[in-house]
Amino acid sequence: MKNWYNLTMVQSLNTKTAPPIAGIAYVGIGGNYGKFLIGDKAFEFFNDANVADFIQIPWETIARVEGIVAKQNKIGRQFVIVLNNKGKRKNHLRFSSKESGKILKLIREQIGNDKVVKAPTLIGTIKKKFSKRKSVKRN
Repeated sequence: MKNWYNLTMVQSLNTKTAPPIAGIAYVGIGGNYGKFLIGDKAFEFFNDANVADFIQIPWETIARVEGIVAKQNKIGRQFVIVLNNKGKRKNHLRFSSKESGKILKLIREQIGNDKVVKAPTLIGTIKKKFSKRKSVKRN
């Protein structure tokens, strides 16, 4: 009898990790529930439903991590990992977790305080677009 499925375990990039944290990866259509592994070499996400569905991001490929900050300076559940830009297209990966503050602290320990930033708000983005247009017209 042939096996029609493949249950291969994925090899982690990390040698040391923090305990796994439950969360959601917004890749494709909808969200994938799984676990985050934050270690010494990479940020990893493993899907609960499919063993072969995973995301591994080495620390050197991350440009910055944006934390969503809600009103009263509370950290929201979502955060965005922005990968190094290798062309015109920016690569953003959105994740969510109840423990996003803990995740951001663990990431900050690995990539540095200057790369973990507050995500721009909608109003801030609009103001930035208009201020750029005004400065271009003056020159």
